[in-house]
Amino acid sequence: MKPYRLYIDESGDHTYKSLADPSKRYLGLTGCFIKTEVYRTKFHLALEALKQKHFPHSPDEPVILHRADIINRRGPFWRLRDEEARQKFDQALLGFFESQEYLLVTVVIDKKSHITLHEEAAYHPYHYCIVVMLERYCGFLNFFHAEGDVMAESRGGAEDKQLKMAYRRLFEDGTRFRDPGFFQRALTSKEIKLKKKEANIAGLQLADLLAYPSKQDILIAKGKIEDPGNVFGREVCRHIEAKYNRHLYDRRVWGYGKVLLD
Repeated sequence: MKPYRLYIDESGDHTYKSLADPSKRYLGLTGCFIKTEVYRTKFHLALEALKQKHFPHSPDEPVILHRADIINRRGPFWRLRDEEARQKFDQALLGFFESQEYLLVTVVIDKKSHITLHEEAAYHPYHYCIVVMLERYCGFLNFFHAEGDVMAESRGGAEDKQLKMAYRRLFEDGTRFRDPGFFQRALTSKEIKLKKKEANIAGLQLADLLAYPSKQDILIAKGKIEDPGNVFGREVCRHIEAKYNRHLYDRRVWGYGKVLLD
């Protein structure tokens, strides 16, 4: 039995404020699940080698790949102000996305539609998305008689506490669609692991880099936003398309690797 770990990061706002603003209306969670042996022997080492090649640094002061810092050329990413260096890094990153062994699930919620439809009964957006994601993750694990755990990026004291409670509730009580045993057979821990960005977790860095473009990809496909054209995020999506979790027989991606909630 090969254990897995699911790494989760978000893109967007998890509150119900300012929903008229498209940048606030949608929340997306992207999860990357990776075999722990592959992560230990290949994935982590490959990401560290990529960072060391393009952003030479002391291992005592690791470079953390964070999408916002990369786009704004902050911190160690000042090197990307040089156009040739940027192009080389972009191509190396696309190659990493395509060559590594992992699976993706992205869940996006239209918060405006959801709260309009459900009003006071509306779910907490982040918690709703993570429940839907864990149903897919545990479905995959159960099908292959595997098991795994879950790690997400820490978002702060109160939010971390709420997330831990939501995860524990799912583990102990199940959901409307899945009984507790469905989750308990697949998950090795009744506690979600939370790590800060500074911890240099390779899986969380992958989730951070893919969360925004994969969210936008779903919104474009469903006609929620306009296609921005030939931007780097669209190129990222072309390189990760084969990584999405799919129905194991007919290879459908919608409902398995890509989910839009109203």
